[in-house]
Amino acid sequence: MNALSFLTGLIVAAAAAAATPAAVAGSPQQVAPAPTHVAAPTAPASAKTAPAPTITPLPPVPVKTWHRHHRVRPHLTLSEISVRAANQGATQDPQVQGFMNALQVYNWGEGVIYHLLAAPGQVSDLILQPGETITSIAAGDTARWTIGDTSSGSAEAKRVHVLVKPFSAGLSTNLVIATDRRTYHLQLTSTVGTAMAGISWSYPADELLAVKHKEAEAQAIKPIAAGLDVQSLTFAYAISGDTPAWRPLRAFDDGRQTFIEFPPSIAVGEAPPLFVLGDKGAAELVNYRMSGRYYVVDRLFAAAELRLGGKQQVVVRITRGATADKDRHSDRRAS
Repeated sequence: MNALSFLTGLIVAAAAAAATPAAVAGSPQQVAPAPTHVAAPTAPASAKTAPAPTITPLPPVPVKTWHRHHRVRPHLTLSEISVRAANQGATQDPQVQGFMNALQVYNWGEGVIYHLLAAPGQVSDLILQPGETITSIAAGDTARWTIGDTSSGSAEAKRVHVLVKPFSAGLSTNLVIATDRRTYHLQLTSTVGTAMAGISWSYPADELLAVKHKEAEAQAIKPIAAGLDVQSLTFAYAISGDTPAWRPLRAFDDGRQTFIEFPPSIAVGEAPPLFVLGDKGAAELVNYRMSGRYYVVDRLFAAAELRLGGKQQVVVRITRGATADKDRHSDRRAS
């Protein structure tokens, strides 16, 4: 193999010398040197080839597949966590036992958030208390929710209706309705096709007040004593002393019992205890009961006092007969 390469180099050099033109006259002819071919050294047949280095591939990096519903949750502050917990705890969701036909009836409470499920193409009705008047309505999203109001009935039975309808499913916002009696807070959620026909409220506090008012009216017209003989009544009583708001209007008896009439304000304030004055002027407790705005004392007395307070005690004296005339004259001199 080496001899063949050397021979080939000689042939190429000779051909190149023959093709070179003659030099200019007076100059010696320059012959280009023949190219020298150096054969690459070959390893002896007996030499062993070094093994190629082994390269260990790195393990593949695991790639996590994220679906569309996977979102990075932002870090919440303590205040945000507190607000979310409070809102969640204050929200009332629809309950099966709370429906009256198709209407969900919630118990109204201060600061409660009421959940309404709505759907596009359907109107949900929010029905307020009879006689209640709207002062303002505010919604978080007025671009994608239609909110209006109307009314039904007349006079004392007139009721305001707030109508709610979303433009599409998957929406959520809040609604605040302020009236002349209270404020309603609602969370509105639009679904694909599930909509509540309407919401109304019950008002336990108002109902309790109405019951108490009826009871007070019944007590006011109820006779203070059965079988009372009007002709036997004696009104020869004088009322003297301090003039608090609960000072009695009059006192009288039927020969067996004594009746002390108070103004209507006695129902909302603290009632004073009654003491009967003995022969020596000592105050003694006496059996009596309250019927409406009357004290009914199961005995007659010459003098009694109504006392209320601690160190600066308010005292109103009630006297009967001749003693009453003396008290009237003393009151006139004091005035």
